[in-house]
Amino acid sequence: MRQTIPQSIVIVGGGFAGTSLARALSTRRLHGLQLTLISDESYTTFHPMLPEAVGASVFPEQVVAPVREMLDFRRGDRFIMGRVSAVDTQAHTLRCDTLAGERELRYDQLVLAFGNRARLDLIPGMALHALPLKTVGDALHIRNVVLRRLARIELESDTELRRAMGHFAVIGGGFSGVEVAGELVDCLASIRRFYPRVLDGELRITLLHDQDRLLPEMSPPLALAALRSLRRRGVDVRLGTRAQAIHERGVALDDGQELAAQTVISTIGTRPNSLATLLGVVTERGRVVAESDLSVPGHRDVWALGDCAMVPNAFDGQPSPATAQFAVRQARHLADNLLAACRGEPTRPFSARPRGTMAALGRRNGVAEVFGVGFSGLPAWLLWRAFYLSQMPTLRRKLRVWVEWTWGMFFPADITHLRFTRSAELPANERGVGV
Repeated sequence: MRQTIPQSIVIVGGGFAGTSLARALSTRRLHGLQLTLISDESYTTFHPMLPEAVGASVFPEQVVAPVREMLDFRRGDRFIMGRVSAVDTQAHTLRCDTLAGERELRYDQLVLAFGNRARLDLIPGMALHALPLKTVGDALHIRNVVLRRLARIELESDTELRRAMGHFAVIGGGFSGVEVAGELVDCLASIRRFYPRVLDGELRITLLHDQDRLLPEMSPPLALAALRSLRRRGVDVRLGTRAQAIHERGVALDDGQELAAQTVISTIGTRPNSLATLLGVVTERGRVVAESDLSVPGHRDVWALGDCAMVPNAFDGQPSPATAQFAVRQARHLADNLLAACRGEPTRPFSARPRGTMAALGRRNGVAEVFGVGFSGLPAWLLWRAFYLSQMPTLRRKLRVWVEWTWGMFFPADITHLRFTRSAELPANERGVGV
């Protein structure tokens, strides 16, 4: 007998893929369906925009969106802020650690959309001395480190130490690495005038990439355009160069050279979420292996999408790229497959023609390829921002972010150093204790 009234769909993960799925389901909702989204954060992070938060081109609140704004509570949607600690796929139940203690939930369909975590063991010394970029907190921390380095240089008299503190090394020449390098070089050029005691030549950006060209996901002409743009603005791009070890003084390269750089930013390496290990699902390069219809093999009524999933694309037989474009399209496809599965109908394989790729290279600068047509500069950057603006929930939020982004285009990067120090963390003589 076919199930005509679905009972419960539980989405684990409030990132781009999970919230896009929730929004897709809201437009084709069946009567009686209950949707629950579980996430340990109350917001979705637009991860491709984190480099712009590093370079202070945008404020942190402009690269996040509240999860609750993307759910339809009038239809009975539910948001639980917590972390899934156990799943029983036979009983169709899961346990979740929440703000109010452990709770047990039942599901009919379970969707894994929890993203990946930064991997910090790829290079010796990476965990201790490199700064990963995976979260808004990472972006704010890197930004604060950059500002502290400049403030420290102004007070330092040792010439070699000043140069080491002003040297920023970025590891990885993919999207994140290229975007961070471009944002940093533009940010430093923009705020340099506020640090008059920092001398010319004391601020440098080095980008290390172990392949023969940047942005392997893009066409060679656009990768070359990105390389030329970075080098023209002063970034020292070293292709075919691998970091052998990272230490407190900088980076040891595989050719025996040493880079004296006190700030090392890592944009490489991901590892599976611990829930993937808990479920015992097969992973490949840190991603859950899924079938062509986005179901997880060997686990009844379990699905996966987005960055956490290795989903084959029937269009070309290749794994779908871990990009926002494919996360959105997978979400729309999975919404149809979930409802078909609830009704007892067959599901369809995911097939999507790539529409193109985009990368931001700094302030008002980017590269893009749309349906085989490549272009760069301001038009590419505007298209890149327009796409992410279109993914913001609610017209009110879109309008607010658009006004703030437009305003910020005409002014230098912000140099505010946000420490978030609580009163109880101040020295005793400054908070009125023992005085």
